[in-house]
Amino acid sequence: MPRVAILTGSESDLPVLEPCVETLKALGIDSEVHVMSAHRSPGKVTEFASAAAGNGFEVIIGAAGMAAHLPGVIAAQTELPVIGVPIAQAGGSGLSGLDSLLSIAQMPPGIPVACMAVNGAKNAALFAAAILALKHDAVREALHKFRERQAI
Repeated sequence: MPRVAILTGSESDLPVLEPCVETLKALGIDSEVHVMSAHRSPGKVTEFASAAAGNGFEVIIGAAGMAAHLPGVIAAQTELPVIGVPIAQAGGSGLSGLDSLLSIAQMPPGIPVACMAVNGAKNAALFAAAILALKHDAVREALHKFRERQAI
């Protein structure tokens, strides 16, 4: 079964990520959620990201609010595809996630990160599924059926 790692910088981000976990599960994709901060626990992030491929992960989703460095830090430590989810945090910077969006979308050349919409966790799951569908027939079929159902 394909595996996706979902990393977020704060436990307060977990409710935003529920649609991601649910969508991956519905598509037959195993996922693990980990809370680790690019600022408060950079060594932990580096260790996880650099070992992710060897631990059987095929895609990493990084979700972060405010400065949103987590997806870029992850991408710098792995060659796996990294999908960034900017988070609009309640009581955060007051920018409604725009700061997070720009931090992820404006990555400098050389270490790419795919960027979803603010709080776009479900689309992150669907994008991860599209990546995995290139290799896994069961995911391709599940994604195809999902798209057929939503077209009704």
